[in-house]
Amino acid sequence: MKHLSLFLFLLPLPAQITYERLLNADNEPGNWLHYSGNYAGHRYSQLSQINDKNAAKLKPLWVYQSNSLQKFETTPIVVDGIMYITESPSHVTALDTRTGRTLWRYRRPMPDDLRICCGAVNRGVGVLGDLVFVGTLDAHILALDAKTGAVRWDTVVADYKKGYSVTAAPLVVKDKVIVGIAGGEYGIRGFLDAYDAKTGKLAWRFYTVPGPGEKGNETWANDSWKRGAASTWVTGSYDPDSNLIYWGTGNPGPDWNGDVRKGDNLYSDCIIALDADSGKLKWYFQFTPHDVHDWDATEVPVLIDQEFRGAKRKLVLFPNRNAFYYVLDRNSGQFLLGKPYAKQTWATGLDDSGRPIRVPNTAPTVQGTAVWPSVGGANNWYSPSYSPQNKLLYVAVREAGHLYFFGEADFKEGEQFNGGGFRSIPNEPEWGAVRAYDPTTGEAKWEFKLHALPFSGVLSTAGNLVFGTTSEGQVFALQGDSGKLLWRFQGGGGGRSNPMSYLSDGKQHVAVTTGNSLYVFALE
Repeated sequence: MKHLSLFLFLLPLPAQITYERLLNADNEPGNWLHYSGNYAGHRYSQLSQINDKNAAKLKPLWVYQSNSLQKFETTPIVVDGIMYITESPSHVTALDTRTGRTLWRYRRPMPDDLRICCGAVNRGVGVLGDLVFVGTLDAHILALDAKTGAVRWDTVVADYKKGYSVTAAPLVVKDKVIVGIAGGEYGIRGFLDAYDAKTGKLAWRFYTVPGPGEKGNETWANDSWKRGAASTWVTGSYDPDSNLIYWGTGNPGPDWNGDVRKGDNLYSDCIIALDADSGKLKWYFQFTPHDVHDWDATEVPVLIDQEFRGAKRKLVLFPNRNAFYYVLDRNSGQFLLGKPYAKQTWATGLDDSGRPIRVPNTAPTVQGTAVWPSVGGANNWYSPSYSPQNKLLYVAVREAGHLYFFGEADFKEGEQFNGGGFRSIPNEPEWGAVRAYDPTTGEAKWEFKLHALPFSGVLSTAGNLVFGTTSEGQVFALQGDSGKLLWRFQGGGGGRSNPMSYLSDGKQHVAVTTGNSLYVFALE
C-alpha cells in the first residue's frame, strides 16, 4: 500500500490556469498553454536544450497510440506536467508528460447521423482555471474537470443535423471561450461564438454571413446569405493591447457555383477583427471576393510588431490559401503588402487595396478549368511559425493545381451543397516545401523541398530549429537560418497536425502526431 500511495503522490496534479498565465504564456516556455503556443499565433518555443548542434541525437521517448483510424490532428496542450490531447471523433485524454501514461479519458459517443465533410477530426482543447474546453462534432462545447475529465457543463452550439460541427481548438480570452464552427459544405450560416467559461452561457455571436439590415448583406444576391457558409473552423489569434480577436473565415457556399450567390459574399474568405468583450466587428479584409475555388481563409493569423517600410507597425501576417502572402496593419486592417508565394494562375496581381485582379476564364466550367493553386491551396489549416529569434516566417507550402468543375446547386438542408467539384490535372507534378520568408517583404530566404504535398504545420524554436512532418510519415528538424536537414525519423503514417515543445522534469521534449500515433522526442 505504501508503494501505491507513493506512486499516486508522484503523479502530476492539475494546476490552476489563470488568464494572467495565458496572457504571459511566453514566460512559461516549459508549458504549451495555447493551440498556437501564444496568443500571437507564433507556434514558437523559447526552449533551446534541443538545438542545431545536437538535434541529430533526438530519439523517441514515448508513443501514444490512438484507438481511431481517423486523422489525428491534435496539438497537445501541456500544463505543469499534464498533456491534454483530443482524439477522433471528439474524445479528450490527459497524459503524464514524463511517460505517456493515461491519467484520464473522456469518451463522447457520437450520433449515427453526423454530417461531416472531411473526416471525424478535432484539433485540440483550451484551458482556464481547473477546466479543459473542447468542441465536438455534434456541435457542442464542453467544459471538463482538469483533474478527472468529468463534464462540468455542456452547451449546444448549433444543430448538427443541419451540418454544423466544431473541429477547432477553442481560444480562451479573459473569462470567455471563443469557438469557431465548421460545416460550410452543408450550406450553413457561419458564425463565431464566445461562451462564459464558468457557466457555458453564450456571451456573444458574430455571424460571418450578415443578414438583412446588416452591413455586407448586400453582397449576397437574393436570399443566398441564408446558406452562405463562411465557417470559422481553425483557431484564431488575439492582441491584448487592442483587445481584438483575429479569425479567418471559410469560403462561401456553394463552393464552385457562384451564379447562385452573385456579389463579393462578405465576410467569407476574410480575416475579421472583433472586440473580445462584445464580438463587434472592428475591421475586416477580404482576400478572395466571390470565391469559386474553395480557398478558405481559415489559416492562423500571425501577429508581430516590426518595422515596415521605415516605421514600427503592428502587423498581421497571412500566407493565404489562394497562394498570395499578405501583410496587414492589425489595428486598421489596411493592406500593406501582397505577393504570390506559390504558383498561381488566377490573378495577375493585387490592386492598391489588396483586391485581386482576376485572370479571365479561370472560373469553374462544366468541362473543367485548370487553375493553380489546387483546392487544398498553397497553404491550409495547419500552422505556420514565426521565429522572433531569426525574424523569419516558416510555412509548409503546397505546389499543385486542380481542374475545377461547375455543377448544379440545389440546396437541401443537411446535405452537401457544393455546386461542382475538382480533380487532379493529368500528368502535372504535385509537391511541397517548407519555406522561410522575410515577414515584411514576402521574399523567400530558403526552401526545403518535400516529395509530396504537406498536410501538417511547423514549429520553430530558440534552438535555431524548425520541426515538421511529411505526408509519408517523416518527422524532421531543419536548421532555422539555413533550411539544412539535421534529423529525421520515420513515424509510420502521414503527418496531419502541428508540432509543439515543452519541458518535463527539466528536459525539453518535442511532440507531434504521425498516422494514428503521438510521438514524443527528446535527446539521448
